[in-house]
Amino acid sequence: MLSEQQKQQIQARGIAVETFETQLENFKKGFPYLNIEAAATPAKGIKVLSEDEQAKYIASADKYAGNVCKFVPASGAATRMFKDLFEAADKLAAGEKLKEGSPAAKFVENITLFPFFDAKAILNLTLYPKAWNYGAMPKGLIQFHKYENENRTPFEEHLVEGALYAKDANGDVRMVVTVSVEHQKGFEELYAQVKEKYEKRFNCKYHVTFTNQSPATDIVAVDMENNPFTKDDGSLLFRPGGHGALLTNLNDIDADVLVIKNIDNVVKESLLDETIRWKKILVGKAVELQEKVFAYLKKMDDLNDNLPEALVAEIKGFLEDEFCVAVPEMPADELVKVLRAKLDRPVRICGMVKNEGEPGGGPYVIKGEDGTTSLQILEAAQIDKNNPQAFNAMQGATHFNPVDLVCAVKNYKGEKYDLLKHTDPQTGFISEKSFQGRPLKAQELPGLWNGAMSDWNTQFVETPLITFNPVKTVLDLLREQHCNR
Repeated sequence: MLSEQQKQQIQARGIAVETFETQLENFKKGFPYLNIEAAATPAKGIKVLSEDEQAKYIASADKYAGNVCKFVPASGAATRMFKDLFEAADKLAAGEKLKEGSPAAKFVENITLFPFFDAKAILNLTLYPKAWNYGAMPKGLIQFHKYENENRTPFEEHLVEGALYAKDANGDVRMVVTVSVEHQKGFEELYAQVKEKYEKRFNCKYHVTFTNQSPATDIVAVDMENNPFTKDDGSLLFRPGGHGALLTNLNDIDADVLVIKNIDNVVKESLLDETIRWKKILVGKAVELQEKVFAYLKKMDDLNDNLPEALVAEIKGFLEDEFCVAVPEMPADELVKVLRAKLDRPVRICGMVKNEGEPGGGPYVIKGEDGTTSLQILEAAQIDKNNPQAFNAMQGATHFNPVDLVCAVKNYKGEKYDLLKHTDPQTGFISEKSFQGRPLKAQELPGLWNGAMSDWNTQFVETPLITFNPVKTVLDLLREQHCNR
């Protein structure tokens, strides 16, 4: 039974009572595993484009006249990035020595190679111990790359990328960057400092909007008996709903095409050519697929869904060839309705890189409750390891998800899809955490590129590993993609 204080707390966050109750029920019953047919591979599910196809899609992207917007999730803190250093600092404080070959030792040995190193910084750090405080900063504001006359943060590198593949015919570059409330001012100040410099260099005009994850997307934590977790003052403990909560932010963007890429996946400008090239390929592929979908839907409207058998077979083949959407046999009138429903939804093209040990979810072919198949990105937690078919599919996976998405989000009449209606609410996550030493269960919404985009037409395209360069720990900044050795 909730207290009046707790009810007011829920109301103040803008969380509907029905939503709150559903989330509690999710903790009790859990989330079902998806029915995995196989891992998506180049044999089925992942397109490997020829050089001629790549050139064709680049040309399509270059002549595209629609409104492109770059969407960058950038609210993540750098705490994990410096995790090993925090642990080493605690051990040093306890009187232990720095272990040779440890991450912290490598950090100290290579300190002069990091872009945030200079004599002034070291003096400030010596005199004012809180001068850097990088562990509490968002990744987007940490200096990642050292250049001859400047250092750049990931946010700045995304400005550079935007100018090179998302600039329209008028020279406008649109970006939406999700940030935490406490760090928004820092992003705004940095943007104000560098905006004119990059606009002059790339002959463009930036239009950058900073958005926050809504508190209405937070989810209450529960204790190990699935009761709402209560803090010492009697209030409920709410936790962020994960990157799936950003679907609301994505849904608010008025654009024809959205390009999604994580804040830490950047490279030095000298290595940027392949990234730009492949981003254009993905944009061009999305645009061409969307045009084909539009043409089929217009024919269906013109014929009032009275389709000749040949057209039905053509549409069915298109859905299977391009999106791995296989539709089972059914009566003709029902089949046309299913084909229309499968066509009339958002389109996304997802770059997939060969699995060489980097972290990330994977691409799979899934069979839905309606008997149709689709392409989905799954995290390891969504796979039933005790199911032989699912386990074998995971073992046979050849690629993983670098979060490199291009999304076409309007229908053929120019109306924007309501993205909130194309999710699978049964694909959330439940994990065990703690608060002030007390165990708890936390829940996340369906991931932005997982269940939040479950009901989209999806195509996976193989992209080179150079397009994926995440910085998970501070030592990743010593890789050649980020460091000048």
